[in-house]
Amino acid sequence: MGTSIQVVFDCADPARLAKFWAAALHYKEQDPPAGFTTWHEFLKARGVPEAEWNSAGAIVDPEKVGPRIYFQQMDTPKPKKNRLHLDINISGGGKVPPKERVKRVDAEVERILGLGATKQRVWDDPEEYCIVMQDPEGNEFCVQ
Repeated sequence: MGTSIQVVFDCADPARLAKFWAAALHYKEQDPPAGFTTWHEFLKARGVPEAEWNSAGAIVDPEKVGPRIYFQQMDTPKPKKNRLHLDINISGGGKVPPKERVKRVDAEVERILGLGATKQRVWDDPEEYCIVMQDPEGNEFCVQ
């Protein structure tokens, strides 16, 4: 069995980015600890000042297969190029005819654009069709 991982995003607005990525990946916000109905209720009970309630957030795969994704607030600007990015694999790969792969990718890109992403460029190669995008804070990712 492989080692479990968590993906961490440094960001300016954890709540906004968590909401975007939850929708983009079909994830959900991580449930608050047992005994609490909301994260705000939990944070208030722990004495966390309200000004710090958006300092972090997390989303999880509802099927419990994919990694937890954690968003932590940083006060430094994003570097020009990500050192790491996510690929959203939606096309079905080589077992799907090329025209169908393109249709799947294009449909997913349109859905994600509606969530607040922007399209950067298209990689249209006979072997691979990929669209490079940016999330609402400028983090690059690919839909392929």
